[in-house]
Amino acid sequence: MSADVAFLFLGETLLIPHLYPVVEALRAAAPDLRVDCWVATSMHEALLGEWLGPAPGLRIRRAPGFRDLGDWPAGRNPPLPAKLPLLARLAPRLWRTRVVVSAEQTSLWIPALLPVPSRYVNILHGAGSMMNRDDRRRKAARLTIVAAERERAALAAHGVDPAAIAVTGYIKAGFDRRQGAALRFAADRPKLLYAPHWQRHRSSWWDWGAAAVEEIVASGRFNLIFAPHQRLVETAPDVRDVAAALAGRGDAHVDLDSFAMVDGSYTAAADLYLGDTSSQVVEYLMRPRPCVFLDPRGVAWAGDPSYDMWRAGEVVTERAALLPALDRAGARHGDYLAAQRAFAAESLGDTSGAAPARAAAAVLAVLRG
Repeated sequence: MSADVAFLFLGETLLIPHLYPVVEALRAAAPDLRVDCWVATSMHEALLGEWLGPAPGLRIRRAPGFRDLGDWPAGRNPPLPAKLPLLARLAPRLWRTRVVVSAEQTSLWIPALLPVPSRYVNILHGAGSMMNRDDRRRKAARLTIVAAERERAALAAHGVDPAAIAVTGYIKAGFDRRQGAALRFAADRPKLLYAPHWQRHRSSWWDWGAAAVEEIVASGRFNLIFAPHQRLVETAPDVRDVAAALAGRGDAHVDLDSFAMVDGSYTAAADLYLGDTSSQVVEYLMRPRPCVFLDPRGVAWAGDPSYDMWRAGEVVTERAALLPALDRAGARHGDYLAAQRAFAAESLGDTSGAAPARAAAAVLAVLRG
């Protein structure tokens, strides 16, 4: 029997907290719906099976090319089946599904290339000012769900029909399966999260990353949380070397494999944020706290909306200025508090936890429209 709504869990682990809350909210709002959750790997299957349990009308289904990975760590990106062949084989199975919901763009190749009867809903999983919006697949969705009005305006400026965009607030703020950060430091010091961007041209890691980590721990003034973006771990081989050098220290918490890397545990736990252009700063600023940003290439960023997050803290352009900036970040936080609140509100919208219910209502409207 065909499903009324299908959710596509076909991508990286980090997408799960942006999509799963809508499954729960939809089940609560319309328990009689037939819902399929398509999964690409046994890791996805195990997580969803544990959280959802057996329920009438709900199926967890294996996508074509499904990979059984055994006891794969929930925080490490699983090796996924090739996406385009998977989608080509999955498209006929979704043919009679009335609404298909995804949190990544790749699945939008189906409605972009095929005259499918299904209505596709896409949830933008990122937040912040550097998101890529200029992609023709975005116009293939019947509805795009975004966190804030700022994102609706940005997509509309790139040709997406504003009437096909729903603003719900930040869905991940309603994710209630957070693993939590088991932080055990030897001394009571400010907890510093270093979160460099995973793309080289946007990141501080390749220029200053390893040296900055070494300098921070050598200073003896901070407890470092080293839990970098999954894709940075994959694209920068020295990340694991840096992590190995930190192992066993009483002033460093290292995590490269647990689900806490992607569920918001560390952005919630930190006292101080050190980054560059990673969207993790937006999640961190749901509760305003001190920030410092690294700009090793001296970007002419003032007035560039792509760097709006840099209004939220001091921007360091010389590595020698790193520790002094971190030391004064707490005292100077008041100088940036208004900008932080404005940036978070513009980027995330409502963070009360009500967004999944709004997103579920938007999916139901597409289903019944």
